Amino acid sequence: MAFAPETIKLLRAAKELVKKIPADAVLILADGPMEWDKVLEELSGTRILVAARHEDDFVRIKDHPDLTLIEIESGPTPTQERMSLALLEAVRSEKLRQGAEVVVLYNGIEVGEEKPDMIDTLSLIKLGEHLEKLSAQDLRRLDTQVPLETLRAVVDLATEIGREGREGHPIGTMFVVGDTRKVMGLSRPMNFNPFRGYSDEERDVRNLAVREQIKDIAKLEGAIIIRRDGVAVAACRRIEASYSGFTLSMGLGTRHASAAAISKSTKAIAVTVSQSSGTVRVFQNGEVMLHIEPFARPMTWGKFRMDALEDKKS
Repeated sequence: MAFAPETIKLLRAAKELVKKIPADAVLILADGPMEWDKVLEELSGTRILVAARHEDDFVRIKDHPDLTLIEIESGPTPTQERMSLALLEAVRSEKLRQGAEVVVLYNGIEVGEEKPDMIDTLSLIKLGEHLEKLSAQDLRRLDTQVPLETLRAVVDLATEIGREGREGHPIGTMFVVGDTRKVMGLSRPMNFNPFRGYSDEERDVRNLAVREQIKDIAKLEGAIIIRRDGVAVAACRRIEASYSGFTLSMGLGTRHASAAAISKSTKAIAVTVSQSSGTVRVFQNGEVMLHIEPFARPMTWGKFRMDALEDKKS
């Protein structure tokens, strides 16, 4: 199957961008068989990475010495999340440096399997920056009673925890923001409340010093409850909301199920940090509304796991 004229133009535009920026590589998200000889012809002189999900494609791509294969988990993953996983895996496997600039080519309009080699979208990605910027835009789109300032402070805190861990060790945690009275009624204490006895000012997550203190508290088991005005109310809470009315992606464990459950049963926003990968997810009404990967996380973790292989304990 010959490439569409639009695809040829995008391939050529990608080559020009690589030269002018200059960018580190071109990443192609492959959805099926492609005319790789034609791709190599149009992108000659550039470094080409190919993210593929199917074993049949692995073999074809490996046959071309000028293509670098990035293997990602198969399954119906949204395009933006698949791009993030491919970039993170490329950094983890040292095929890209952490601060790389990458031109990404992919099918962004889901034209269907009858046109698997269609490329209709080009994006320029600066690793370590684009997801944080994306999160600010997406947070504004959430239909929630939680003020943007509070939500942004909590998501920034979760992203820092996912990226840095604590004292050299990765940690997982969950924040539940807003609809506090109902959330407290659907949760139970697992331990003492470390926020008890402190003033509102000393518990406000919008304060940088407070966020640093909460990073230590995040090591404890259970959810951290935040009021809509940014004041931390409780920690070490076991969520007891109903685990029904939502569908969770395969491989996500009890922490993510609890986040989905409490966000489905209340008007709260739940924010999780995965211990295994540092991935931050924002839940609303039982669904993942935002997914943030920790591109700047130190490359000292163990074997990277895709969503479908996330630690069952996270």
